[in-house]
Parts: sequence; structure tokens; C-alpha cells
Amino acid sequence: MDEDLYDEFGNYIGPAEDEDDEQVQESYVGNSDHADDEYRHQTPDQGLEESDNIEQEENNEPSMAVVLHEDKRYYPTTEEVYGEGVETLLQEHDAQDLSEPIIAPINTTTYIREEKNAPEIKYSWEWQASLMNLPDHIRNVALVGNIHHGKTSFLDLLINETHVLPVRDRSKQNEQLRYTDTHVLEQERGVTIKVSPMSLVLKNSKGKSFLVNVMDTPGHSNFLDEVSVASRYVDGFVLVVDVLEGLLTSTEQIISHAIREGLPLILVVNKIDRLILELKLPPNEAFYKIRYCIDQVNNFINKVSPFKNGKYSPLSPITGNVVFASSTCNFMFSLYTFALKYKENSPEIDAKAFAKRLWGDIFYNRVTRKFTKNHQAKDSKRSFEHFILEPLYKIFTHTLEEEKEGLEETLAKLNISLKPATYRLDVKPLLQTICSLFFGDSSAFVNALCEHIPAPSQGGSSRIVQNYYTGPKDGIEIEAMEKSDSEGPLVVHIAKLISTPNASGFYALGRVMSGTLNKGVPVSVLGENYSSYDTEDMQECVVSDLWIYQSRYKVPVDGVPAGNWALIGGVDPSIVKVATIFMTNQFPEEGMHIFSPIKYIGQPVFKVAVEPFNPSELPKLLDGLRNIRKSYSVVQTKAEESGEHVIIGTGELYMDCILYDLRNLHTNIQIKVSDPVAKFAETCLETSAIRAYTETPNKHNKITVIAEPLDPDIAADIEKGIVQMAGANGWTSKKVAKFFQEKYNWDAMSALSIWDFGPESAKENILQDDTLPDEVDKKAMKAIRESVKQGFKWAMRDGPLCDEPILNVKFKIIEAELSEDPSQRNSSQIISTARRACYSAFLLASPRLMEPLYFFEIIVNYDSVNFIKSIVDRRRGHVDMDKPISGTPLRIITGDIPVIDSVGFETDIRVVTQGSAFISALVFYKWSIVPGDPLDKSQIFRPLEVSPTFAMAREFVVKTRRRKGLSDEPTITKYLDESLLESLKETGLLDE
Repeated sequence: MDEDLYDEFGNYIGPAEDEDDEQVQESYVGNSDHADDEYRHQTPDQGLEESDNIEQEENNEPSMAVVLHEDKRYYPTTEEVYGEGVETLLQEHDAQDLSEPIIAPINTTTYIREEKNAPEIKYSWEWQASLMNLPDHIRNVALVGNIHHGKTSFLDLLINETHVLPVRDRSKQNEQLRYTDTHVLEQERGVTIKVSPMSLVLKNSKGKSFLVNVMDTPGHSNFLDEVSVASRYVDGFVLVVDVLEGLLTSTEQIISHAIREGLPLILVVNKIDRLILELKLPPNEAFYKIRYCIDQVNNFINKVSPFKNGKYSPLSPITGNVVFASSTCNFMFSLYTFALKYKENSPEIDAKAFAKRLWGDIFYNRVTRKFTKNHQAKDSKRSFEHFILEPLYKIFTHTLEEEKEGLEETLAKLNISLKPATYRLDVKPLLQTICSLFFGDSSAFVNALCEHIPAPSQGGSSRIVQNYYTGPKDGIEIEAMEKSDSEGPLVVHIAKLISTPNASGFYALGRVMSGTLNKGVPVSVLGENYSSYDTEDMQECVVSDLWIYQSRYKVPVDGVPAGNWALIGGVDPSIVKVATIFMTNQFPEEGMHIFSPIKYIGQPVFKVAVEPFNPSELPKLLDGLRNIRKSYSVVQTKAEESGEHVIIGTGELYMDCILYDLRNLHTNIQIKVSDPVAKFAETCLETSAIRAYTETPNKHNKITVIAEPLDPDIAADIEKGIVQMAGANGWTSKKVAKFFQEKYNWDAMSALSIWDFGPESAKENILQDDTLPDEVDKKAMKAIRESVKQGFKWAMRDGPLCDEPILNVKFKIIEAELSEDPSQRNSSQIISTARRACYSAFLLASPRLMEPLYFFEIIVNYDSVNFIKSIVDRRRGHVDMDKPISGTPLRIITGDIPVIDSVGFETDIRVVTQGSAFISALVFYKWSIVPGDPLDKSQIFRPLEVSPTFAMAREFVVKTRRRKGLSDEPTITKYLDESLLESLKETGLLDE
């Protein structure tokens, strides 16, 4: 602003303005409302003409022209907005659904990590494809072990050896790679959730290449069902054990499963660096710690192995089935590969003979330079300590303590030269670099695989066929599968579905048993419920896509020969858990058989109920639950009579991952979740008090059943599959009878009268025909046998107390009055009657409620033991054992805790111990009877008050029935006939 034109008060004192300017200013300021109104009433053409007419603009006179209504325009035309030549469409009615937003949100599906382009590998894909056609050069293995024992990081070593991965950010270089953890939860929590395969070409110590298909498995106790899935794809287990923690519960469960499945084992003693960096043990004590870890595994194998002929050879470094490794320091070695290091400087050394002297109670005299078994000799040290541990300790010590000049001189003696920039790295990456250069590649691991894991054509596939194939064990297809013949008929076994990156569908991960699976061919997909009598579970599909799955990326291929793993697209709609693929034109319909369902490690006992926040989104929730059943192996979903949808899993973390996927991957809706509860079971303590009969609805048939407790050992044998029902896997009625006679001293008539085991899931109950031939028409009994079995399984699946399974009960049919007319004893009459008969017999046999117990294993320091014991006591649990871990300042606490009281248990442990305690296992242990009588009506529950111990069973039953929408009271009068009820009331055996 020019100061000369205004005084000190802001008044204008400059020259006078022109009159024309004042008139123009007044016309725009004083008459602004009138001007705006005029603009709204004029047409666009008029506006343009007036803007071009200078004289009219100067006069600023309002136009008095009449403008018709149809000529008025309030908004610009589409041409003015979008420009000329742009096609625009006008719709009078909204064609978009109201539930669909006008501007859809950006759907970020970054829950599963996948690389767009395959990374560079240090060999060619053509070379890998050529090895796929040589089943003798293929090894299929799974990395198994306890959580945080280094399975995923061990696989990272193999991936770094074969892949050229992009350089990571400097801030993430100290973080673990975890290449096979593709789910966002796996990366965030550092826990593997699902199996993840990798196919790598690795060389042994002789330079011979092998195609190693490795499957990374979870170690958390909640996800051990994935280990059961992996056993269907592999020919051996690589057991990874932390040398500091040793053998833990989850590892024991995995070993037991491997022995049941007949899988050979290789031991990787991992995290050797912890002995040096954390425990700071001298070399002689480190040897004892390593040997103690190996002996723990061998002792447990001998304990649970049923074989006495040495089928499971002991794990020993001398035999080559033990590998030493440190996945954090990037090295692995065996006795033989370490002996080759000495052979490089002394070519005259026999590496194999030298390796056999590097383990055990063999000592080396540095003066005489001879091996001896006399440990008291002067100047003698144990050979493993002298030749292996001392050089390893020196590498660590010089790297951690020396400066560049001294370290460079030390490494020169080892024929290792580093770039100057490498010496400026932090200690950890520098140590990793030096160890990887000194120990070399993964030849020690490959040597163990080649010597102790069979190839698919050398017995690997034979185990799968003999154990899981439900068809006859002879024929052309059996021979082709056992030899992994790529020219034979096509057979593919599928045991796992893998979600697509956008969660829109699933891929099927299959093992090609025989033949060659090609892209675009029509196949028959048989579900796990398929049989020659029921062919509904069969679908005709076309293999739309085919890949070699590499966890974070896929390699497209046109064909996959026998002995390899394939990721298959286009066949997933008809698959839930397990499936079998055949080539339609290579098998006659009656010749098709399936692979049996998987027997999982652990049992789902932890459940929650879910419902959509918006009831109209129930169909989306149901679709999501179906996808969850496909994605997670052991999960169960169920719809209760109350309408609530229940998800049953193995534990708290398992359920948390399921709900995360349900919300974010498979539904994208808001879901309400109930408080977690436990899955219950029902049993009895005594034999039925009276013989309660049950009549059919038409009053022409009468069945009398009694119930009694079943020997727990028999129930365990049935559950483990030690004894099976006649007709299953070659078992006959005579073989079943012989088993019960020899092992449990049953009489011949009782052993031959077993009709069925039930229900389908657990099969821990027995149904017997205990009727006498002179009292009952056995032909009529044979006619109704299948109907009675169906009613029996129905009753065992949903018990009378609270619709939970019945366990450990034996039901006997002692009397039966059957109509001579077959139409009067059809299935519609018998099935429901048999169910009511089982219920009435069960309720008269002192019924009890059972709850599941978790077995827990906690690793903790000495100071926090008392805190943990107090937490366990508050949750109705108890501690079984408290012992130290040998050679460490840690202790292991084991015990059991009810599942229903385990919610938040791990969080409490971490809070009280300030993170120093670690729960290494929390697995289903056994069923325990809940204190109290569930039928005791005298127990009254008051709000916000803890029920006494003797009323706990009653409380659980009543609250479970309310939650399921049942009546509060389970009563026997619902299942007994009226005539029997009246007689019982008259005798006083039944209350009014």
C-alpha cells in the first residue's frame, strides 16, 4: 500500500477518482444482489454476448428480456465439464445395489506375502526340471521340532545357499529372514503357522546334485496338526533340537508320530553357538551337553518304539544321521565334512576312518599323535573336543575379541580372505560371514539325507501306499506308485490346501505318486468320504494351472512327474481336507480307491461361537467358515440347535489365527465372538441300575440296553488304531475276537459279539450284542444290525447331558423283541429307538461330565518358580514335575491345567515373570471327570458367586445347555416309555 495516498488514520488523501470508475464500482458493489439474480436468469448465449459487449458492461443496465423456463440453465453441460468427444450416459434409475458403496474402498490384500518375480537362483530351472525326472535323485523331507529350535532359520541357510536374494535394508539385516513364513501373522509374531515347501538343488560332499524337497513345519504345540499333514508328503523327518533346551514335549510328540508312521529320522543338533556365547561352557563341558542332548532323543525313541529288530537305528554322529548346526551363525557340519577340512591340508588322511574317531570316548594324545581310549593319559584330550570344538571356539573368540589386523592374520591361517569393508561390519554379520566361508555349503546335511532317507523309488512311496491307500495292495497301480513310475497311471495324493494371495480361492498341494500330472488334463477328484458304495464325493475337474511351489513364489510348469510335489489349480472346489486324483480314462470306476484321512497330532478341544455383527451377512460368514475348514487342518465347525456357529480348535493362539483369517481374508465383515469355552465329554461310573427297555413308535419292537464303563486301556487301543473294527484294513471278526481274548481276557462269546466302535471321530465306545440265541431271533437281529449301529453312533456323537460326545462306555443289547414283519422293524423305527435305548441306559449308570486337560511345559529361571506354581493353583491345575535343565540355569515345570481355565494362562505367566518364562508346550493331555453329579437338582447357582467344587459338573451342564438352546434339565423321563416310567415311580426307583 502506497503510504502517500493515506493519512495516519487510514483515510484516502490522494487525487480524486474518475466518475466512470465510481459508477462502475457502485454498480458492482451496491447492486451485487441484483447482478447475481440477473446472471441466474440469463441464458449462456446471452451471458457470452453481454460479456463481449463492452458498452452494455459499462452501462451495467439489467436486461429486461423474457427467458422461457425450458431455456434456463443452472449447471454447465457435460461437454463443458468433460470436453468435446467424451461419451456420457444418463440413467434415470440407480443401477448400483444399495449395499455397494458408490466409491468402493481400496481392498488391500497384503495378508500373504508373495514375490511377483521369481528371484535369481544359482542354477538353472532346466537343471532342476531334469532332476525331477530322476526319482533316485529326489529326497522329500520335513523339518520338525519344538518352537524356536531353529527350523525356519535352518531352511533359510539352504535358501541363501541356492538363491540370490535382494539386499535387505540395513535396519533389517540383523532380523531373521524367515523366507518360508508367508502369512502376515507369521512375520509379525515370529511363529510358523502352516507348512511351507521349498524345492532346492543341493550337492553332497562329492559334488553330486540332488533335488531336495523340504517342508518347513510349525513347532508351536497348537499347530502340530500341520506336522501330521507333512507326513503325507515326505519320506523322512529332519528333527531339529536346540542343544541348550534339549528334548521337550512337542518334540516327543513328533517323534512318537514319526514312529507310528514309520518315518526315518535325522537329528540336527542346532544352536551350537549358545554353548559358547550364552552358557560360556568350556569345550569339555560343551561335549557332555551335546552328547546328553543326543542321548535324550535316543532314549525316548527306544522307549516308544515297538520294534525290537533295530528298525530305528540309534542316532549317532558316527553313522552320519546327526548334523551339528548353528542357524544364527550360518554353519552346519558333520564329522565327515569336518574331517574333509583336515584332509585339505593333509591329503593322506582317510576322511571316513578319521571321522569315526571324532566321537565318543576316544582321546587324542598330542605328543604321540595317536588315538587312545585311555582318558587318563597325559597330554590327551577327547578327539571331538580337540579337533572340532577347540577350532570352533577359536573362530568365535578371535572374531569377537581381535581387531582387524589380528583377525586378518588368524583368518589367513584358515585360507579365508575378506574384503576390507567386511571387517567394519557388526559382530554378528561378521561372525556369520566367517563361519559360512569356513564351513562351506550344506553338504553335511545332503550326505545325511542321501544315506538315511529313502528316495521315492527306493521305499519312500511304498510307505505311503502301504499305510494310507485304502485299496488292494497289489496291482499295476500299486507297483507304479511304489516305484514312482512316471510312465504309470496317474495318482496324486492331496493333503493340504493353500490359500491364494488374495484369498479368493485355494491351490491344492499334491504329491504325484505315479504317472505325470500335466496341465489342462481332465481328472477325477475323490474326496475323503468316497467309496465304491457312495460315489457322491467325486468330481470331474480340469487341471487349470500347475506350479512348483516355493513358498514366496511359484514356478509354472507344464508337467510334474512322479515323486515330486505340485501346486495344482482348478481342483480345489471339491476338496475339504484330503483328496485323491486319478486320471479318468486310466482307471475303471470300480478300481478307484482313496487315501485314508489323516490322524492328527493333538485334538481340538478349545471352542468359541461366532456370529456376524449384521445378521444379513450370515451367508458371508458361512462361506468364511467353509474356507477356514479348508485352510486349517484339524479345525472343526458346527452349527448348534440354538443357531450359533461354533469353531473348535487346539488352543488360544490357534483360535486367534483362525479368527484373524476369518475377519480379514475370507469374509471382510465384522464378527461377534463369544467367550472361549472347552469341549466337554460324557461318561459313566457304574453299570446301569435297571434294565430299561425302549419300544419303537409303532409298539411292535422292544430293545433293552445296559451301559457300563469301558476299560481305559481298551479305549486307548481303539483310539490309536491298535485294534480296528472288522472290515477295516484287513481286520476280520476272528482277528478282533482274538485280540480281546489274548490282551484283555475276554471270553470268546463277548469278543465275537462286538458290533461296532463309535462315534466316527473318537471310536472309544463299544456296542455289543449280548443276547442269547434261544431268547432272540438272530436272523432278525442281523437284519436290524446296521440300523442299531446308526442309532448307537448318533447317541455317542451327541450325549444326553449336554449334547457332547460319549467316551469310554460299553453298551450291551441284552434283550430284543422284534416283529416278524420286516416292514414293522425298518430303519425309521429302529434308529431312533436304539438311540433312546442308549440314552436311557447311560443316564441310569451314574453319568458324569468330563473336561479336557492341557499338559503344560514351562521353561523358567529359578527365581520365578513359586510365581508359576501359584498361578497354576488358582486355575485348578497342579504341577507334576519341577526339574533343572542340565548344564543351564533354567528349570522345566510340567503339569496339567483344565482347558476351560487356561484362557489367558500364557499371558499371566509372562506378566508375573516379566517375560523370563516361556511356555514351550500347552497340548491336550487327557479327559478328566468334573467333580460332582450333573443330575443333582439340589445345587443352586447364585449370580457372581463361585460354585463349590462338588457342584461344578452341575454348573457346567446347565450353562452349556443354556448356551446351546436346550432345556436346563437333562432328564431320563424324556427317553423312557410311559409304561416303564409308571412302574419305576410305583417302586420308588424314580422320583416324581
